[in-house]
Amino acid sequence: MTTSEVVLDVEGLRMRYGPADVLHDVTFRARRGEVVCLLGPNGAGKTTTIEILEGFRMRSAGRVEVLGTDPARAGEDWRARVGVVLQSWRDHGKWRVRELLEHLGRYYAAYATETVARPWWADRLIAAVGLTEQAEHKIRTLSGGQRRRFDVAVGLVGRPELVFLDEPTAGLDPVARRAFHELVLELAAEGDTTILLTTHDLAEAEKLADRIMVLDGGRIVADGTVAQLARQIAGQDEVRWTRDGQRFARSATESTRLVFDLFKQYGEEIEDLEVRRASLEDTYLSLVRQAEEGTR
Repeated sequence: MTTSEVVLDVEGLRMRYGPADVLHDVTFRARRGEVVCLLGPNGAGKTTTIEILEGFRMRSAGRVEVLGTDPARAGEDWRARVGVVLQSWRDHGKWRVRELLEHLGRYYAAYATETVARPWWADRLIAAVGLTEQAEHKIRTLSGGQRRRFDVAVGLVGRPELVFLDEPTAGLDPVARRAFHELVLELAAEGDTTILLTTHDLAEAEKLADRIMVLDGGRIVADGTVAQLARQIAGQDEVRWTRDGQRFARSATESTRLVFDLFKQYGEEIEDLEVRRASLEDTYLSLVRQAEEGTR
């Protein structure tokens, strides 16, 4: 990874509240165009980590660079390069969808390009989040799913290089959640925008993330793709098969080798072969359990 590709560069991050350490030596990098998901139980330190990266909270120790700048000392020009989609936020419900996006675009124009201040840019954002029919509606009249998509449009109005999505689908119905996932995948497909996502929805993380970091007890206990994390958990693959009318099951770290040996030994006697690989939920729970046992 070259320096120019690094968007998030965190080393030895520590956060202390009074006598208690909330974050311990958190270290990771994220590159341009990557979708990274931060998973962890309540109290793991996810929100604190995100707030430090966004420049909303001062850290106790460690080095943090976001888009090449320490967020603790960043100015308005840096903030214009970052988009934030919070779980919820208040605004003037009387504003209309297009009206507010055009208004916000004028603030960003001084730091980005004049494009974001032009009406067609607001229309493009509105179309991207699927709200064309609601463009002239007042924000307070939007449904929950429509409002969540509008929140994303607000986060993207300045054409940011980095977007923070904090529990983006909390409270959405399945249809709205699917539409939101499609929007995130479209953003990721463009390859220029880096996304850091926090969620409690493991299926959502598995669907959207290029890479997953598991934070527990203020420490990153795992970092990798879903497949890489699953390989850290020995014996999670389960192979099931039928032979001579009997059903068999066996756990194996190398299920491919086991299947090969079975067919080599029994050939066509093997029926109803099934390989159940570790899901992200299996892996996540195992990693968190191991981390908690290691701190006892």
